[in-house]
Amino acid sequence: MAGLGTVGASVVRLLARHGEALARKCGRGLEVRAVCARDPSRDRGIDLSGTTWYADPAEMARASDIDVVVELIGGDSGPAEACVRVALSSGKHVVTANKALLARHGVELAALAEKNGVCLNYEAAVAGGIPIVKTLREAMAGNAVSRVYGILNGTCNYILTRMEKDDLSFAECLADAQRLGYAEADPTFDIEGNDTAHKLAILTSLAFGCKISAEDVYLEGITSITTADIEAADELGYRIKLLGVAQKTDSGIEQRVHPTMVPKSSAIARIDGVLNAVAVDGDFVGEVVLVGPGAGGNATASSVVSDLADIARGDVAPVLGTPATDLVDYARAGMRLHEGGYYIRLSVYDRPGAFATIARCMADADISLESIVQRRRAARGDAPGASTPADPQPVILITYETTEAAVKQALEAVVSKGVVADAPQMIRIEKLA
Repeated sequence: MAGLGTVGASVVRLLARHGEALARKCGRGLEVRAVCARDPSRDRGIDLSGTTWYADPAEMARASDIDVVVELIGGDSGPAEACVRVALSSGKHVVTANKALLARHGVELAALAEKNGVCLNYEAAVAGGIPIVKTLREAMAGNAVSRVYGILNGTCNYILTRMEKDDLSFAECLADAQRLGYAEADPTFDIEGNDTAHKLAILTSLAFGCKISAEDVYLEGITSITTADIEAADELGYRIKLLGVAQKTDSGIEQRVHPTMVPKSSAIARIDGVLNAVAVDGDFVGEVVLVGPGAGGNATASSVVSDLADIARGDVAPVLGTPATDLVDYARAGMRLHEGGYYIRLSVYDRPGAFATIARCMADADISLESIVQRRRAARGDAPGASTPADPQPVILITYETTEAAVKQALEAVVSKGVVADAPQMIRIEKLA
C-alpha cells in the first residue's frame, strides 16, 4: 500500500475485520505485505506488524513478494505516477483511488496494464463508495449508453443544500464546510468544478468507449450561485445542483460540469448533503440511479477492497470497458449547440421600455419564454415595496427549449442595450425523470 492516510488506514481496518470472510469469497486471502508512507512513527490506530516499510513507493512496487499495489498517494504525476507505472510494468496489479492520475494518464496506463496482462482497478476514484465503474464496465456492458450524469462532488452538494435549507449565503456555507472538514482550506478544485470534471471524464470513457479527455469538459463552478437563485428555483419547482453530464448528441459527445436546475420530482433533486448520485441511461435497462457516500475513509476503502477482491478472484476486464487499443478519439460537441431550457436572472433598471427591449432581444434570437417573474424590492431608505427608477429590479425568465448560442446572443444584446445593472445569471435546466 502506497499512502496511509484516512483511506489507507481504513483499508487496513476493513481487511483486518473482514479478512476471513473475504478469503472465503475470493478463494484466497488478502495480506498487507508492504507499506509506504511519509511518517512510519505516526500512530494510525492500525496493526502493521509484520509489514515492510518503504520510503520510495516505486521501490516498493518492484518488490518480488507482492502481487498488487494499492496507490493512495494522490496527484496526477510524481510519486503516484511513478509507483503505478513501475507496478504495471513489473506485472503487478494496481488498485488506485486517484482520479487526477487517471484523468491525465488513464488511456496510457490502461494500455500498459493490458499489455502486461494485469488489472488497473479504480472504483474508488469516482464517487467514493458508489460502484459506478463496475456498473458501467460490467453490469451495463449489454447496453448502449446515451447519457451519464450525476452529483459527483460532496462539497458542492453540501454547500447548495445548506444554502437552500438554511437560507445562508455561499460564503457562509463554504466556511461551514471547511470547519466540518468537507472542504479544503483552498476549496478551488471542488467549488470551481475541477474535481467533478476529472470524474466525469473517466465516466465518459467508460460509457462511450472513447479516450479520456478531461481538458474538453465545459466547466462552471458554483461560486456565482446566490440565495436569490436558490429561492427562485424553489418557487419554480426546481432545485440547483452541480451536475456533471456526459451525453451523446448528433455533433459529438457533450461533457459539461455546471450548476443545473433539476425538477424537484427527479431522483437527483433529493440527494442532499455530502452524498453523491450517478445516473446512467441505457437503451435496454432504462435509467439506473446509484446513490451513496462519495468520499470518506470507510466508503472509499469499501471500493478499494472491492477492487482487491476482483483481483483475488482472477477477474480481469478491459480497464476502461473497451480495450485501450480500440478506444476511439473523443469527439467534442460544442456547448453552443447544447439544447435545453434556461433560467435567466436579470437586474433590470426600473424604467419605461426596459421589458420591451428584453423581449425584443429574446425574440430576435428566436427564444420563446415560458414564464417571466418580476420581484419588486424595496429601494434603500424607503418603505417596503417602494422603488425608484434608479433601483434595478430582479427579473427572472424561463425559456422553452433553445440553444446555448441563442441564449448567449440574446443576453449579449440585452447587456448592450444598457437596461441591466449587472451581468446576467444563466443556469441550465436539465430534463430528468
